Amino acid sequence: MAQLFAAKPANDLPKVPDFNVCPTAAVHAVQAGEAGRQLVSMRWGFLPHWYASETAGPLLINARAETIAEKPAFKAACRSRRCLIPATGFYEWTKSESGARLPLYIHRSDGAPLAFAAVWQSWGSADPVKTCAIVTTAANEGLSGIHHRMPLILEPRDWGKWLGEEGHGAAALMQPGDEGILSWHRVDPAVNSNRAEGPELIEPFEDGDIPRGQLI
Repeated sequence: MAQLFAAKPANDLPKVPDFNVCPTAAVHAVQAGEAGRQLVSMRWGFLPHWYASETAGPLLINARAETIAEKPAFKAACRSRRCLIPATGFYEWTKSESGARLPLYIHRSDGAPLAFAAVWQSWGSADPVKTCAIVTTAANEGLSGIHHRMPLILEPRDWGKWLGEEGHGAAALMQPGDEGILSWHRVDPAVNSNRAEGPELIEPFEDGDIPRGQLI
């Protein structure tokens, strides 16, 4: 990841692979500064500076692109503290006719890592921790049949703009991703538990309800 993003890695990065990253877990993040790009650890769950504790308010794992510049929690971060969250894929859920949660694993068709647009905030005074939220947009046509929202996925050509290395214009990037880049397949409902681990969580799971396919 350090090579992919041309970033200097920190010494306290989370262990990988992690096939079931849950809110409040530590994730890898790419941020830019005067010393160049850095690959660092951040808590997935944005903590505004006014939170007295980690549970003082709602768990902010996502930030809506449509309102990020207006929300008190995110408006300063979206101007000057933007980052990238790399991932091999993400889960989304549909429901069966009986109401059971059916998980899907969504990934790039070309096998390359995804880069989610995100914002971050340093929280706490005694021992500050960097926290982040992933930016989401309305789902484009392919994904809308599964969920109405999707992470903001950025192509390498846009990384510098999002990180603030190329001046202004990041707001123009907050649109659904390029068409044709993502594929999906059903995975084992075991991933519905935050205790589930292992590479088998992203293996195809066929039960006849939902076929494999290409989303966007």
